[in-house]
Amino acid sequence: MIKRTLFFGHKCALTTKYEQLVIKLTDRETTVPIEDIGFIVIENQEIYISIPTISKLSANNVSVIFCDNKHMPQSMLLSLDAHHIQQEIFRNQINASEPLKKNLWQQVIKQKIKNQEKHLELVGIHNSPLSYYAQKVLSGDTDNREGAAAAYYWKHLFNFNFKRERYGNYPNLFLNYGYIILRAAIARALSGSGLLTTLGIHHHNKYNAFCLADDIMEPFRPLVDAKVIQIMKKYNEQKLTTSIKTELLSILTETVYFENKKSPLMVGLSTTTSSLQQCFMGETRKLIYPKLWN
Repeated sequence: MIKRTLFFGHKCALTTKYEQLVIKLTDRETTVPIEDIGFIVIENQEIYISIPTISKLSANNVSVIFCDNKHMPQSMLLSLDAHHIQQEIFRNQINASEPLKKNLWQQVIKQKIKNQEKHLELVGIHNSPLSYYAQKVLSGDTDNREGAAAAYYWKHLFNFNFKRERYGNYPNLFLNYGYIILRAAIARALSGSGLLTTLGIHHHNKYNAFCLADDIMEPFRPLVDAKVIQIMKKYNEQKLTTSIKTELLSILTETVYFENKKSPLMVGLSTTTSSLQQCFMGETRKLIYPKLWN
């Protein structure tokens, strides 16, 4: 089932009644079943949200994303009790061996580079070295094929001189916003699979509560890049407007393709995170990533 994404950019009050999210605006009131919601983005600094509402949203594994005074996503609400055997999963994740984590990271980077190669082909760049880089990724990516692939990818993706930087020039801001939304979706799926988002397989930062989300999202990044290119063609705008934010949020409903099924991204992510959980539980050693384009 595709869950709804709600974006709140104007002042309102969010409360709950009878398992419904009650949205109170100045001139009207509306309700949405909480079980239908997957993501909520709270952008306006004057929005009121009650504690019982936060509790019910968390219990239903709704990712609530709070924005700062510059309208950029800053923090996120996630459930800490989303799986019936959570303690066992946590224990296995914490005790995962280094060889397993290095093998998982190798799979992540191989898939990321393959997806970057496919995206370059879609924008007309053929015969890139990325296929070769993907084949040469070692356990743990110890010789940094990811970095070599990224250097080529960003140099050739746009038809102008571009440098990928967090605080860089247009369209870096669009990419940042899309990646934050993707990160939130991955974190929600990881939480639903009973995994600790803090404990990464490669990313390690004591200040980062979402290291595992940062790991698993890597192969999905080209989906954001493709959306940004679509936006650049559609809008003659370099500022992050509400319309562009809405377009970036639509990434969550993009179709992705598994071996025997296709699904919206927000649904398909659970297949990937479930396969990761099974790797930690010793049931398999293979991560399941979808094709981003058929």
